[in-house]
Amino acid sequence: MDGRPVTGSQKSDVPGPVPFRRTYTDGELYGSVTGYRSTGFGAGGLEGAMKADIEAGRDVATTIDPEVRRAAFEGLRGRHGAAIALDAGTGDLVALVSAPGFDPAAFSGNSRDDAQAWQRVNDEKALPLFNRALRDVRNPGAAAHLVVATAALEKGVLDSVDSPVRAPAVYVVPDSKKRIGGDPDRCVDTTLRDAWRQDCANVFARLASDLGPEALGFAGEAFGFASNGGDGLLPVRVAGGGGWSTGSSDAANGLSGIKVSPLHLAQMMAVIGNGGNGLHPRLIAGRTADRPAGRAIDRRTADQLRSVVGDSVDAWVPSASASWSLVSARAGGRDLVVAILLDTRTKDTERAGEIARRIASAGE
Repeated sequence: MDGRPVTGSQKSDVPGPVPFRRTYTDGELYGSVTGYRSTGFGAGGLEGAMKADIEAGRDVATTIDPEVRRAAFEGLRGRHGAAIALDAGTGDLVALVSAPGFDPAAFSGNSRDDAQAWQRVNDEKALPLFNRALRDVRNPGAAAHLVVATAALEKGVLDSVDSPVRAPAVYVVPDSKKRIGGDPDRCVDTTLRDAWRQDCANVFARLASDLGPEALGFAGEAFGFASNGGDGLLPVRVAGGGGWSTGSSDAANGLSGIKVSPLHLAQMMAVIGNGGNGLHPRLIAGRTADRPAGRAIDRRTADQLRSVVGDSVDAWVPSASASWSLVSARAGGRDLVVAILLDTRTKDTERAGEIARRIASAGE
């Protein structure tokens, strides 16, 4: 990490065919990045994915910034959740934290103590071996309004984010009895800009009905909703974005089958912060994609959305037990996007936002 080795090996104190065991510096701090390698229980994460390089004696350098990573780790201490810090310009993963985590040194050998530690980590209900930052998918709630707003602008349904949207306080979805409400003082015949700021579910439900599934599907694809989760630059397992093939009011408001991981949500924020250009997230330093990511959405659309979104997005999704926060900031000469997921049964977006801003500040 940043030129400093965080893994090594030492002579095993247990007789067997493998005379050495893996050692880890700050194992719990970096566990969700390195993964684990054990003489008794196999390998996971980067240790497993990069096994051939490691066994060939080649160094595996990551894009992780230790200071940013530590800020994320401390911010999530004692909580269930995840943090991603992404360089929007290069795609480099600057921080990746899944909480609660694990110390791979605890079971890197094949002794009785290792076996007991391995059993404990697998028995934990909080699933510390499950990488929430890359694989935990939840409903994004209001963050999904990015897709609806993009489709409305790209398809010409709205000329700009300041164009009015005719929507009643209670929108009745066509051919159904479903009713989607919004604040009658703020969400009636308002603009897209104000609808975003006031979280007007009725407005985005109306737009989704007007647009239809095809237009929303194209916009969803631009934001990674047709991705299988990997493009060769991330050697570890990542949850895909699935598809966006519905124009339902639930989907328009980030519910139903619309789900994202923290990494996916960070990528969505990066697109509008990067002038509409896509990116390939990268964890291994020096790797390049076979082809550039290219343009995801029109530059004018991205600029308009950036003027609406600003530098932060918060969303609480009670049905998914998720408090989300997205923050973009210029730090240390790079454009960082930080995504936080907190597993909460009550709204905790303020805390998630505090953690995100602290992480961004650590990158300065």
